[in-house]
Amino acid sequence: MDAFDQCTSSVVSDGFLLELNINDLSQHFVATDRQQTGVQSGTSTALVEGKLSKNLKKILKKIVAKDAHEQLAVADAKLGGVIKDKLNLSCIHSPMVTELMRGIRSQIEGLITGLPSREMAAMCLGLAHSLSRYKLKFSPDKVDTMIVQAISLLDDLDKELNNYIMRCREWYGWHFPELGKIITDNLTYCKCVRKVGDRRNFASSDVADILSEEIEEDVKAAAEISMGTEVSEEDINNIIHLCDQVIEISEYRTQLYDYLKNRMMAIAPNLTVMVGELVGARLIAHAGSLLNLAKHPASTVQILGAEKALFRALKTKRDTPKFGLIYHASLVGQTTAKNKGKISRMLAAKTALTIRYDALGEDTSAEMGAENRLKVETRLRHLEERGIRRISGTGKALARADKYQNKSEVKIYDPSGDSTLPVASKKRKIQEVEEQEAGVAVKAKKVKREIKEETSVEEGEPVKKKKKKKEKKKQTEDEGALTEEPPTSPTVEVWK
Repeated sequence: MDAFDQCTSSVVSDGFLLELNINDLSQHFVATDRQQTGVQSGTSTALVEGKLSKNLKKILKKIVAKDAHEQLAVADAKLGGVIKDKLNLSCIHSPMVTELMRGIRSQIEGLITGLPSREMAAMCLGLAHSLSRYKLKFSPDKVDTMIVQAISLLDDLDKELNNYIMRCREWYGWHFPELGKIITDNLTYCKCVRKVGDRRNFASSDVADILSEEIEEDVKAAAEISMGTEVSEEDINNIIHLCDQVIEISEYRTQLYDYLKNRMMAIAPNLTVMVGELVGARLIAHAGSLLNLAKHPASTVQILGAEKALFRALKTKRDTPKFGLIYHASLVGQTTAKNKGKISRMLAAKTALTIRYDALGEDTSAEMGAENRLKVETRLRHLEERGIRRISGTGKALARADKYQNKSEVKIYDPSGDSTLPVASKKRKIQEVEEQEAGVAVKAKKVKREIKEETSVEEGEPVKKKKKKKEKKKQTEDEGALTEEPPTSPTVEVWK
């Protein structure tokens, strides 16, 4: 009480608190509320929403209008603005006022006289119940709750349906294992089992309304030579009952999907056009509501649903994920693995705009979503075409189609490119040229000799004598070469 007294004295001494007669207020509330059970829901809900109710307006006009020159301390700033506009009263809201209100609430039984504690407890309990009912009651504006429940139920149905179908195939597979390989569709499998039952009935039963002619013939042929075990009639009845459950759940799932599709087109049409009804509903369910989803930035929408991978990557200092729930969108699914990150980033940016338009806009058309989807598809097509038209080799220049001109050039095939032998060096080429030149010189000498011999024959000189003379000259030259001293190294003159 000391702290409360100090707070009230300081507030009153500053001169901005309007002094109200608490007894008058208590008498007014007790007189009006004793006739009803608890506090009026209209007054309480109006105070919660920051609106000026009729009862509060009457009290302020009756009691406060006398001392309108003072300021009125209010705990809700929004309510103070409404009072100032309607009644032209200056209101104030500050942390000191909040502390004062807390003290009044804690000591209200001692401040109000003539009110038993039992009635005070009943009044508090009735007020709490009325406020709780108001917060929990269905609001027609908040229909995204239906979407959250529908998509959650749809996921649960898918899980249960997969378990039921797996159990049905395994159970009936002991009796007719070949049927599971012939019929791949789960719903058709259950319908066929429910209609026929024992495999021996396939030969006499007509399943043309379920299976095609070719598959029906295969099933009947497999039923005659099946390796399955024999089962009792009770076992077949239980399997048929399980097939009935699968068919009923499948039909209910189809109905629930249609309901979800219609709800999404009514509440978030642009989001549905961008990412589809299933992905859009999962985004809304993950965020809690459409309004909460609209508060998220595009970077959060991109990785929404991959929180575990994100925090794991941050902890291990690795690459963060590029997509979460948005990965299941059709635009990301039809992209190559190289461009999935780029398309998911652009799709998340456009999706964030459509979400805000659906949550806060007044228009219910899907034109904005269709326009943004077209932009993302154009960007996707540009990325895919650029990857296809890239030239092999450098990979930097783009292929360009030259203008066609009719040229009459005859190109000759160069077979030198087909050789796999290593290219000869320059040194070897020089040696080959020198050998070719030496060969030409030898050929020229031979030609001269032949000419000389022909001339000598014409003059009448015998050829044999000339040959003998040449052999003697060679012998003398060889002997002289043996007697000669080895050649000395040449002297080198140094010029200064």
